[in-house]
Amino acid sequence: MTDEGEFPRLLNAGADALMVQFSDVISLPANQQVIALQQLLQQSALPITDLVPAYSTLLIYYDVTQLSETVLRESVNDLLTELIVDDTDEQGQLHTVEVYYGDEVGADIQRVMQQHGLSKNDVIERHTAAPFRVFALGFAPGFGYMGILPDDLVTPRLQRPREKIPAGSVAIAEQQTSIYPVDSPGGWNIIGRTATPLYQPEQGILSAFNVGDQVQFKAISKAAFLEAGGSLEALND
Repeated sequence: MTDEGEFPRLLNAGADALMVQFSDVISLPANQQVIALQQLLQQSALPITDLVPAYSTLLIYYDVTQLSETVLRESVNDLLTELIVDDTDEQGQLHTVEVYYGDEVGADIQRVMQQHGLSKNDVIERHTAAPFRVFALGFAPGFGYMGILPDDLVTPRLQRPREKIPAGSVAIAEQQTSIYPVDSPGGWNIIGRTATPLYQPEQGILSAFNVGDQVQFKAISKAAFLEAGGSLEALND
């Protein structure tokens, strides 16, 4: 294992943190390695205070009163030699999320269609064809960065972010897709909406997903969306 050059890399990330980087691009193998190392560290006796997985990195926070960076690096390198990733192991849970892809709630779906020369059914079929992996969490509580989108759905972010996007809005940007768990500003392309709650702090649920989970989108009718408690609230530009 090495600190520079080839992957994985061990990088200092502050007085009490070390980052392990497996790649400099979004990839399934790198993210699988992130989760595998996270699991090994969780099972270890090292005084780890927090683990933050992302696309291709694992941020390790540790108790500096019990562990030096040098010893942590040695321990992580030892664990990396034990790292075994089963390519067939999806590592996380599979979630099915029902989505209404109507124009009332999918303000950008027509533009996505025009940009890629697709019909609405084409967009829906591509977005629901297979599960997407949750590569990282962030931006807002429960906001999962999922991918990787088919090439003909890859769409740039909006040049000017919207002031308010309603909770449950399903969006795409570049190679990724996600769901806005709470009302918030945002610059992703909105193509639909779900009534599935993702952020329920009153029940102790800060995120419906974990890194490594799979999310399968499923198209539903407007009637089914409304019956499930969905809202047709318009976006605020």
